[in-house]
Amino acid sequence: MNRRIAIRAIILDEDGKLFCVKLKAYGGKGPRDFWCLPGGGLDLGEGLQPALKREMLEETAVAAEVGQLLYIQQFSFEGEEQLEFFFHVTNTDDYKNLDISVATHAEEEIAEFGFVDPKTTHILPEFLTTVDVADQIKNPQPPKVFNYL
Repeated sequence: MNRRIAIRAIILDEDGKLFCVKLKAYGGKGPRDFWCLPGGGLDLGEGLQPALKREMLEETAVAAEVGQLLYIQQFSFEGEEQLEFFFHVTNTDDYKNLDISVATHAEEEIAEFGFVDPKTTHILPEFLTTVDVADQIKNPQPPKVFNYL
């Protein structure tokens, strides 16, 4: 089984909403009917935080200020092991009035973006609908691990 390593940005606003994207159909996959956190796969030999900064620039044209590691998720999807690292991105206000038309990968990959309520929106990963993200940010503790293998 192959393994894909990815990084994701957790950008939480003062109302408890998460900055999310809805992806277009690409890479042989159909259109997505769910929202997810921005981010993507690591390049060979790339560090976690530099990869997240690169992905955020590609998808939003905003330089992410990467904070603490909040969550780790491991699961299997389409016969491939997925390992994802979720970092708090601290410059929330920079993501409130985006013009992603200037981002290098946005037009190809992103159908919609914005702050959504994880309690009422179909968002993946599902653990985001049940955890207290604000508490995890305010009261630093070891990253929570979700293993679905």
